[in-house]
Amino acid sequence: MDNKLAHHLLWERLRTGDKNAFFDLYAALYYPLVNFGIRVCADADTASEATDLVFTTIWEKHESLTRVDNVEAYLRTFLKRKLLRILERKRKINDALFNAGADGDWMEMSYEEFIVKVQSDELVKYQLKNALEKLTFKQKQLIHLKFFEGLSYEQIAEQSNQTIKTAYNTIYDALKILRKEFNA
Repeated sequence: MDNKLAHHLLWERLRTGDKNAFFDLYAALYYPLVNFGIRVCADADTASEATDLVFTTIWEKHESLTRVDNVEAYLRTFLKRKLLRILERKRKINDALFNAGADGDWMEMSYEEFIVKVQSDELVKYQLKNALEKLTFKQKQLIHLKFFEGLSYEQIAEQSNQTIKTAYNTIYDALKILRKEFNA
């Protein structure tokens, strides 16, 4: 029997709660998936961790799994998504460590404080992204010129072919929207 069919049959038995089918599928696909994960992320520990999470998840959710024709391809896709989430989480932690290191106080932070800082940074980014979506293109453009490029109202007016008063009012209206979104 070919591997694709064997994996499919094990998957179907797994869906009904057959532990032996789960362990057989694990034995058949664990190392190929870890090797695939290493090719994706170039880190054996992360690939192994993600593969373990994939198998843990499929066992926990075996009752709600759908039929799959190509089990290995399905699990590779699942593994790739899991790896991307793990790598993103590690990137966020590294960014937070770097940013906290710039403050110099991260060494004194407890683990709980550190996690809260990472999560609050993410919340602020999410809120800012949603708030910026409420602005018009022109408002976004002028906010960028004022706060990211540090231009004066005179320079903004000149660059955007507007009067100084129009530039000021546009930025003022944009800031009102942003304040309202952050306070909502």
